[in-house]
Amino acid sequence: MNNQNEIQVSRSKLENATAKSKRLPAALWALTISAFGIGTTEFVIVGLLPTVASDLGISIPSAGLLVSLYAIGVAIGAPVLTALTGKIPRKILLIAIMMLFVIGNGLATIAPGFITLILARILTGFAHGVYFSIGSTIAASLVPEEKRATAISIMFSGLTVAIVTGVPLGTFIGQHFGWRATFIGVAILGIIGLIASMILVPKNLQKGKTASLKQQVKVLANKRLIFAFLMTAMGYGGTFVVFTYLSPILQEITGFKESVVTIILLVYGIAIALGNLIGGKAANKNPLKVLLWIFAAQGLILLAFYFTVSSPVLSIITLFFLGALSFATVPGLQLLVVQIAEKELPGTEDVASGINIAAFNIGIAIGSYTGGLAVTSALGLGSTPWIGTLFLLITVFITLYSIRLNKNK
Repeated sequence: MNNQNEIQVSRSKLENATAKSKRLPAALWALTISAFGIGTTEFVIVGLLPTVASDLGISIPSAGLLVSLYAIGVAIGAPVLTALTGKIPRKILLIAIMMLFVIGNGLATIAPGFITLILARILTGFAHGVYFSIGSTIAASLVPEEKRATAISIMFSGLTVAIVTGVPLGTFIGQHFGWRATFIGVAILGIIGLIASMILVPKNLQKGKTASLKQQVKVLANKRLIFAFLMTAMGYGGTFVVFTYLSPILQEITGFKESVVTIILLVYGIAIALGNLIGGKAANKNPLKVLLWIFAAQGLILLAFYFTVSSPVLSIITLFFLGALSFATVPGLQLLVVQIAEKELPGTEDVASGINIAAFNIGIAIGSYTGGLAVTSALGLGSTPWIGTLFLLITVFITLYSIRLNKNK
């Protein structure tokens, strides 16, 4: 009888342990909440470009620098600051990052002119770079190995949900109450993320290791990692040639009113959120193969947008598919970089992840700047989709070569 009771108790404990293992850790949701705030401040400027340009008396391509220079701040912050903060306990670092985020957005709300606003964006970009760099590795460490891409996609879903809700809402607020009101709202989101990190993130997170200059050089000298970084940069360069100027494209070429553009940004954001989750699940086993197909499909849809942009109905349909594909590659690219670093350069996962975040934002900076050049040239706004397609074509060739390198290993 006692043996039966012991068996039942053991079975009950096993069932409870299994149930707990299936639950997502609370810390993952804290990361997602903060990612929502950071994602909102990064992308809301896309919907506000015409408003900011009009208020500050600058051109739309000049306002586009608020996208590209923010991205440069992220690109610097991700590898450099991630390495410099390696000895700081992860929870303390997360809290410090969110405090910097709140300060940066607070400065944006009181910026007297364009230069001050740019400095505020760069400062916030620093926080963004470190956050997503260490956030990816923390998210991956919180779950079993087979769920790592899913965990990363859930964390990044905060960023994509920001595009679904934060960007349209922020755009609406900016159009009706001024762009400074939008940044006040974003600062409040940062405070919520800060409180969530303080409450939900455990103290016993694995402490990061400070990466030496030698380690960073090793990461940048690794052939497989270099091509992974190139895939990231070129893929997102192609996306942001169009995305940066999506609001003026829809108003000036497609003919939508300003209020309708806000709704379209909502639809676009929903597509991005779906694509991110689907891409995360698909990339769990073989990220390279999945990335190849996504990049190829994204290039085709970008090319299609060049022909459908003048049609209100067809442009919305095309944008939905474009949104789904644009961010479906995020978890796969992050997982690929972490896997390569683990296999070839153990101990450099944080650095590699940070450099990949930098690559994302170098791509954003290059894409938005290239789009700005096209807009101010004889090519005009209408040329941005086919220019983005060229970026994706190059990305497909890079991915094919990466697959070949992987087979030779």
